[in-house]
Amino acid sequence: MDRWQQELVHEGERADSLDRKGYQIIQSPRRFCFGMDAVLLAAFARNKEGDRVLDLGTGTGVIPILMEARYGKAEYRALEIQAASCDMARRSVALNGLENCIEIVEGDLKRAHEIFGAASFDVVTCNPPYMTDKHGLTNPSDAMAIARHELLCSLEDVVREAARVLRPGGRSYFVHRPFRLVEIMTLMHDYGLEPKRMRLVHPYADREPNMVLVEGVRGGRSRLKVEPPLMIYQDQGLYTDEVKRLYFDGDTGEERKREGPAL
Repeated sequence: MDRWQQELVHEGERADSLDRKGYQIIQSPRRFCFGMDAVLLAAFARNKEGDRVLDLGTGTGVIPILMEARYGKAEYRALEIQAASCDMARRSVALNGLENCIEIVEGDLKRAHEIFGAASFDVVTCNPPYMTDKHGLTNPSDAMAIARHELLCSLEDVVREAARVLRPGGRSYFVHRPFRLVEIMTLMHDYGLEPKRMRLVHPYADREPNMVLVEGVRGGRSRLKVEPPLMIYQDQGLYTDEVKRLYFDGDTGEERKREGPAL
């Protein structure tokens, strides 16, 4: 790590490879680190060059960085309420030389339409907190608790604000847990984000799904395409070939059995 990188990566942090275009992400084990759900969402989402793209609750900015690596130059904005995460995300953007196309904005997701304006984006992505049960939380202000539990925003807040900031015909992309699928679909329909595409993610072929990826279109017609299920592992710790293609930048080497984010 050269001196400039050392200035961006603070004590107690690390710069982890994203295995795409040589990009790295600054993370701290004391805070919430990105997982496979963020990688799969960035691969499931789609944007064209020149689109205006917003990531809600971006954390350390991994999704817009991964999407830029996949889809090329677009106008990316990323909203995050935690100041420390915003700072880390901005440093990751600088570390990868992406300041001209990715802007990290500190602010409350529940006010996204006030911050950016209504109908101002072509694409919205979000990897929201999954859990509504706050039982057992010892520190509700802890960064990991905020990332995992609906402490600062609800699923309805996410869907409502995505619908508000999307232009007619704009696309939303969410990753969540299947046990809340009925709630997700209902909220999307109620706020005018018609579900158009869905994919269930299984850790193994013989296990039940533990993630779901959903695409919605603002003002779209009622027609849902269910894609074939995605299997993460073909054997203990060994990714399937499809996951290797989604995660690694053209590398499907067998030696990389356990690298990358956990499921």
